[in-house]
Amino acid sequence: MSEFFATNLKLACSHYRSISEVCRQLSINRGQFNKYLSGQSRPTAYNLKRIGDFFGVEEYELGLPPEQFARLIGARSTAQANTAQGDPLVDLLRPLREHAGNLSRYCGYYFEYSNCMSVPGTILLSLVHLREERGTYLFERQERQERSSSTDVQAEDWVRCRYLGAAFQLQDRLFLMDYESLTLNEMSQTILIPSFKSRITRLNGLKTGVSSGDRRTPACTRVVWEYLGAEINRINAYRQVKLYRPDDPRIDDDVRERLNVGPISNGLFEIE
Repeated sequence: MSEFFATNLKLACSHYRSISEVCRQLSINRGQFNKYLSGQSRPTAYNLKRIGDFFGVEEYELGLPPEQFARLIGARSTAQANTAQGDPLVDLLRPLREHAGNLSRYCGYYFEYSNCMSVPGTILLSLVHLREERGTYLFERQERQERSSSTDVQAEDWVRCRYLGAAFQLQDRLFLMDYESLTLNEMSQTILIPSFKSRITRLNGLKTGVSSGDRRTPACTRVVWEYLGAEINRINAYRQVKLYRPDDPRIDDDVRERLNVGPISNGLFEIE
């Protein structure tokens, strides 16, 4: 385990209200976890896997140099935050914040199902967390795909994407804009139809972006957001984030139908 593990673990925990909350959700003894944070001991392989799944990173990434790990999880330095005041981009988006509706009822975790832009004919399941932070609604979407078709997939065989963005409700639609924070090579936009039911279950919409192939073809796909709850078992949820065949029994008929109805052929439209 790298010498950077303790530093990176502290940074990952700083995104939560308290260390106690992290320990509670991980079901790890607080005293033992404090030893991880101080560098006095290292987690077992089993606990390391659980910690990585909880924070949405691979085990080896917890040992990256702190600057690289900070970029991985989308952390912003204090200096960057201080320069936000008077930033023309912030000024440009201010009217959206002032006129956007209240998205508090939509905050929580979702599975996002979409027709994969990079591997046509497959369904990509992503994990989304929509939250409110100082009056702004932010979200994080995690994706990962296997490079190898082998059943013994190692950590390095996963291609990971981590999107960070902001959400707005303008009249009767939800608009979400994000960027890929690990490579900074892509932006995407999602438009969802809000739910008018007392309980949110699934939301329909469209997402635009680019495929990750050499051609980087602009594409549009239908998406389905499935509400999981305000608090979830992040470990179990993250393990389900990957590509699925359309006939996989874990993809139910309702999702398949929502992804393939309407004028978009096979749910995916590429712009040449």
